Amino acid sequence: RWGRSTGASGVAAAPGQSVRGDGSPLRSLCMARHSCLSEQSARYFAQMGVATTNAVGLASAGKAAAQAAPDVVICDYDVLASIPLQEWEHDVLLSSTPVIAVSLTRHAEELQLLEANGIAGFLYLPTLEQVPALRILHAAASRPKYSLGSNDSAPRAVEHS
Repeated sequence: RWGRSTGASGVAAAPGQSVRGDGSPLRSLCMARHSCLSEQSARYFAQMGVATTNAVGLASAGKAAAQAAPDVVICDYDVLASIPLQEWEHDVLLSSTPVIAVSLTRHAEELQLLEANGIAGFLYLPTLEQVPALRILHAAASRPKYSLGSNDSAPRAVEHS
């Protein structure tokens, strides 16, 4: 579960790596407001086999994303709720990378972000299970590239479990 993860920070991958359809590992950038949260998130998803890189805030996320070329950004909801997404619109890589919002305290029904362009999904960490989490991450990573500023994005399907 979330609170009992162990491992190293930075770039990480579990032995049973989660791979994309082309055989390459699924890469994610785990971003939070504090280093302890971004590192914990990276360890947690690395245990699921995702190749992870962690970052604190938008400034370091841009640099980390440029180096790691993530397939998906896993971002703490509080960061998304408190920082204007206009900054993401100006970053070429982040504005075209699917974002999965995650939270330890808020349920999906409480969020306002799922209607925003660029937010591909949401994961509630305390009850998260590996198979559904990987299904959502892979689905987000396989979506066609889009732009946060685009009004042409297709409506999102919402899956309740």
